[in-house]
Amino acid sequence: MRLALVRQRYTPFGGAERFVERAIAALERNGATVTLITRAWRDESGRNALIVNPPYAGRVWRDASFSRGVQALLQDEHFDLVQSHERIPGCDVYRAGDGVHRQWLDHRLKVAPLLERVGIRLNPYHWYVCAAERSMFEHPSLRAIICNSKMVAAEISSHFPIASGKLHVIYNGVDLAHFHPRQRNELRAEARVGLGLAASDLVFCFVGSGYARKGLRTAIAALAACGRSDFRLLVAGQDRAASKFVAQAARAGIGDRVRFVGAQDDVRFVYAASDCFILPTRYDPFPNAALEALAMGIPAIVSTQCGAAEVIEGGTNGWVCDPDATDSLARLMVEVEGAPRERMGAAARETAESLGIDKMADLMINLYARLLGHDAAASTQGA
Repeated sequence: MRLALVRQRYTPFGGAERFVERAIAALERNGATVTLITRAWRDESGRNALIVNPPYAGRVWRDASFSRGVQALLQDEHFDLVQSHERIPGCDVYRAGDGVHRQWLDHRLKVAPLLERVGIRLNPYHWYVCAAERSMFEHPSLRAIICNSKMVAAEISSHFPIASGKLHVIYNGVDLAHFHPRQRNELRAEARVGLGLAASDLVFCFVGSGYARKGLRTAIAALAACGRSDFRLLVAGQDRAASKFVAQAARAGIGDRVRFVGAQDDVRFVYAASDCFILPTRYDPFPNAALEALAMGIPAIVSTQCGAAEVIEGGTNGWVCDPDATDSLARLMVEVEGAPRERMGAAARETAESLGIDKMADLMINLYARLLGHDAAASTQGA
């Protein structure tokens, strides 16, 4: 099976890129020959890659030029299936890892002040992405859509005339050996000392870039509302507006309790120092960071507008909160202190074990085989 995966950008610390790297390896173990089509990618494995990197200025030109370049390339290259992680019309399979842009805009418009709403409606990038999204979903070549949560599948159905048979929910997969409670136990003391944390501190970790969308403002406000001097928040990731959130913590009088540790090449160090993962996101189809934390044996607090909420059972392996609800999130954070965290950590790991990267790859291989008209066993044996 010759498979092409299309992903435009490589960000060294991005969760989506970590996922794609591990997904490619898992697919190859399952018998697929995978070629990556991208602008640039860190290549440490010698895997097949085709570079499409036309010049651009601005986000609209960046995405549009890459889309045109990929479509032109596919005229000359032959693959059994082309799966895009970008909104590019004409591919066989689309993995909706970024969710539905129109849905994200709906969420933003509900809470944004007037001037921000005007800016959103006039922004040419949003116009472009929405148009590309519609063109892709309505293109006759699109044979399957891989949704990484039921939430995303429902959103696509509500916004676009998609036949239900094209929608396939396959949750993200996590590398269960790389993210393991054993790693947390081995690194915990060193991580706490390195981050200046006391053994008695209750530590929450926020992992992700794009702080506004992922709910960092609410997390900082909730930490302040807890009124507990021994509660800490680690923030791992990057954002061009990070200084605004640093200032928010300082104004709230908790600047010394919120640690911005930046983008991490190995985020396990942050998980190891933490007692609970927190992501009160306004919109996230299924954050890989939540799954990584669960695999490390860390209970998680995620929002109702996060696909990971589908695998969280309140009080068992984590909690679910409303986005932007500071007081209720603060109450959950206080509840973490008295919760049976060891038992919840074991339940978190058990949840992750049902979502391993190899299981995800197996489900994807089976989907590809059905699209190609033969069974998965024959596909694997003939690869």
